[in-house]
Amino acid sequence: MSRYLNAAAFGEVMLRLSAPGREALLHSHRLETWFGGAEANVAAGLAALGHRARIITALPENAIGDACTGELRRSGLDTSHITRTAGRMGLYFHTSGAMQRPAEIIYDRAGSAFSQMPPGAWDWKAALDGVDWLHLSGITPALGAGPAQAALDAARTARELGASVSFDVNYRPMLWGGREKEASSILAALATHVTVLFASAGDLARILPLDQTGEPEADFDNAAAAAFARFDGLQHVATTFRQSRGTLDQTLHARLASRSGTASAGPESLAGIVERIGGGDAFAAGLIDGLAHGLDPQTALADALTAMAVKHSMPGDMCTVRRSDIAAWREGRDLKR
Repeated sequence: MSRYLNAAAFGEVMLRLSAPGREALLHSHRLETWFGGAEANVAAGLAALGHRARIITALPENAIGDACTGELRRSGLDTSHITRTAGRMGLYFHTSGAMQRPAEIIYDRAGSAFSQMPPGAWDWKAALDGVDWLHLSGITPALGAGPAQAALDAARTARELGASVSFDVNYRPMLWGGREKEASSILAALATHVTVLFASAGDLARILPLDQTGEPEADFDNAAAAAFARFDGLQHVATTFRQSRGTLDQTLHARLASRSGTASAGPESLAGIVERIGGGDAFAAGLIDGLAHGLDPQTALADALTAMAVKHSMPGDMCTVRRSDIAAWREGRDLKR
């Protein structure tokens, strides 16, 4: 049965400072600014697809926090569960790649207002009131013990309230710096509450004892089977594959495992990529949307991969892919904006 969600996402929103065009960072006196974060990007993607979506986060009580709140509202998000507090905005600096030169990211997020929130400061029953889908990512627990506990409390409360929980493992070693040994147990604890898991075979190897053959699809299928055996509430595991012929020329595939079988989608060939950041979040939003509307796994996966492809044509972090964009891309028509 088709339905629109009352969705929520919990995580840090950051300010991105990007070198203009494809220049190297600080080769000019200008920087472009964007707001985004893995969870907020998914929430914005769901809002663009017609769902009601709220962002649960903490922002500094200053002009940057004001600007971020305004941008989240313009993206269609309910901002009534944003906590404003003392502290700083997490930043990251981004240089776009070109040809064989890869993109580069430098994080400056230590001590951010979000990461310093004590886990007991969140009122999860109020924040998740009326929510039927919660989205989390592995970035949040990587930020420290407090955010890790808050994410676990959010997932546990969501399931107690009858909501589905999606979780993008999104393991980034640079964020776990010094806490890598804790990652396995923390990510596994979160996965016990998850309905839909976004994870590569490599991500799942952080949680489960797995042998990998180097064959991406076979390794994913084996990892998904192990995840279903370990986590009783898990219904779907999804991942994407990227083949690169340079920064601007790539091909995408996707795979979705459920307890009844596996679906594949792709290829989506991308030339002249505008923005790679947020592509995986667009995929997550697209798949959540398809599952919420009761689409068969193959169709839901194909739509999600198309949403990811379309996002590569759009600058900025947040996903604003609409249903009309997915249909136009699929039919080879121009996207009307």
